[in-house]
Amino acid sequence: MSDRSTAADTLSATPAAPAAASSVSSHVDAGDHGYRKDLKHRHINMIAIGGAIGTGLFLGAGGRMANAGPSLFIAYAVCGVFAFFVVRALGELVLYRPSSGAFVSYAREFMGEKGAYTAGWLYFLNWSTTAVADITAAATYAHFWSLFSDIPQWVLALIALAIVLAANLISVKYFGEMEFWFAIVKVGALVAFMLVGIFLVVTSHDVGGHTPGLANITENGGIFPNGMMPMLLLIQGVVFAYASVELCGVAAGETENPEKIMPKAINSIMWRVGVFYVGSVVLLALILPYTAYSGDQSPFVTVFDKLGIPGAAGVMNLVVLTAALSSLNSGLYSTGRILRSMSLAGSAPRFTGVMNRGGVPYGGILLTAGFGVLGVILNARMPEDAFELVLNFASIGIIGTWAMIMVCSLLFVRRAKQGKLVRPSYQLPWAPYTQIVTLLFLGSVLVLMWMDGGVGRTTVACLPLIAAALVGGWFLVRGRVRAAQGTVGRD
Repeated sequence: MSDRSTAADTLSATPAAPAAASSVSSHVDAGDHGYRKDLKHRHINMIAIGGAIGTGLFLGAGGRMANAGPSLFIAYAVCGVFAFFVVRALGELVLYRPSSGAFVSYAREFMGEKGAYTAGWLYFLNWSTTAVADITAAATYAHFWSLFSDIPQWVLALIALAIVLAANLISVKYFGEMEFWFAIVKVGALVAFMLVGIFLVVTSHDVGGHTPGLANITENGGIFPNGMMPMLLLIQGVVFAYASVELCGVAAGETENPEKIMPKAINSIMWRVGVFYVGSVVLLALILPYTAYSGDQSPFVTVFDKLGIPGAAGVMNLVVLTAALSSLNSGLYSTGRILRSMSLAGSAPRFTGVMNRGGVPYGGILLTAGFGVLGVILNARMPEDAFELVLNFASIGIIGTWAMIMVCSLLFVRRAKQGKLVRPSYQLPWAPYTQIVTLLFLGSVLVLMWMDGGVGRTTVACLPLIAAALVGGWFLVRGRVRAAQGTVGRD
């Protein structure tokens, strides 16, 4: 089946926004065929929220706070701005042409099959390693309860993977419902924490022998207790916290009227970042000294644990466990759709293109889950370092994915200026400067990873190996890509 076809193709079924009717593309992604439009407005809104609230905040913030102190809120704010630019650029492309292949489909249209191949496998690198991080986080959270404390971490990780995989294979409707309620739980918990945190600060209520207030910052080294460099070096980990913001772009291909739903969902991401990420970190810094937090426990659990309220820490731990499972669920969902788009274009294994009766591309989902099993092995071998190790490789995938989205956006804007298409009314502001600045920021994150040394430097040092794997893989699949295109020519 050819990935490129005319607008009259029977696979064509996705209308463009009314404001951009003249920008309808003749490009149609064969990977969009067969999906059910079962995601509703509430699903997309909560998927957008859930994508902006994940494991990186609930678990990762503890260790980062211990290293960088209160300055962590600056890192979250800066990365949040660029995350918004990325998803806003993707939103403009979605309004131009909704597709379950999302940025892979756009890379195919504007950069050719090599671009789509690169974007897709970098995204897979992101989520296959994120899946490992998520099941590691879930196992770490489960150890909070004495009932599970004697169970090996790898066993808990395997159980978490099995539960989410089973649920993800049913249908997109069930995925949407799961993400809706997962997001409700996460948002509700954060709102509850912030209300409690504000109360603690306003009333100066004792928390584990500490009095909440500015003194916890000023008397413990200020905003930068260890200097500015630790905050800068943590940015690559903070980028991971926003890894799911592009999920709403993938989900747009399985919803009706995306031109009405997507702008509202994407625009709301900015204030959510400000309230939930920056606001939560500021409150954490005001409630307890940064030295009270650690990477072994969610910082939210730490606060409730020190408050001594019976059961409160357990409830919050259940919430952060939900966040980890939600992230894993999202990763399986999105990679399944991306891999199917690639499979029908010839650049991914054939089995990743198959669907079940529920319209679920289970082949790609199982492939990602297979890498999750490798994460179970990693948890058995390196239970203490598993999260930090995969976090860095996930960050490489995220950086690559975001960079490809911005490059597609640049090429899209350039074609619009050439009069070859018309941009929708919903646009990325200040283009093309926004894309260029974002790409420079992503490049600086790689530099910071190298400067951090340790696992971060090792990860960056693996970039030539990743590039070599991509090049080698292309030579393996290019014959199938040509066959799918129905053409014979130079690469």
